[in-house]
Amino acid sequence: MNGIRIICGTLAIIVTMFCGCSRAQDPPAASEENLRGKRVLIVYLSRTKNTKTIAEMIHAHTDGKLVPLEIRDPYPADYQATVDQVAKENETGFLPLLKTQIDSFEIYDLVFIGFPTWGMQLPPPVKSFLHEYKLDGKTVIPFNTNAGYGIGNSFETVNALCAKSTVLEGFSIQGGIERDGVLFVMEGDKKIKAASEVKRWLEKIKVINK
Repeated sequence: MNGIRIICGTLAIIVTMFCGCSRAQDPPAASEENLRGKRVLIVYLSRTKNTKTIAEMIHAHTDGKLVPLEIRDPYPADYQATVDQVAKENETGFLPLLKTQIDSFEIYDLVFIGFPTWGMQLPPPVKSFLHEYKLDGKTVIPFNTNAGYGIGNSFETVNALCAKSTVLEGFSIQGGIERDGVLFVMEGDKKIKAASEVKRWLEKIKVINK
């Protein structure tokens, strides 16, 4: 019996250790009153308007201020030319200059940051934004559209560049496939489904006006 007690005690310790690790790895959750008295900013980069549509859905549930992210020298209209340029920017670490200017950025408590996946990475203009604006102490919430290949390392990059922020669980959904000429897809049944998924995500991270 003593042997059994020792084994059970050891198992209990192991289970407790694993449970503790699991909780530590969970994304931080906002409080139930996370939006009360808080100012929300929704910054988004959108080439084919799919990310813009998701940003507008978030706006509908948070009343945040919508701000499109634009650069001083726009990317080429030609898809392949843009792909080549972005690849060079990622390779060299080049950060394009932003045209977007956000007044009184310091007043915002929660900052949603939306973007498509480009080359399986965070788009250079979004990197520019995260370098230019001080997000220390703010709550950062990434959201993404992609061509079906997922987020790549984009969310990891957001976490790395927002080391002094609270980064909540992000959202990702398939949008268009510009390479194949499939551009704006957030309409009809696709839009209805996306809106439902966005609401469910916002409820999960407890950042929603009810």
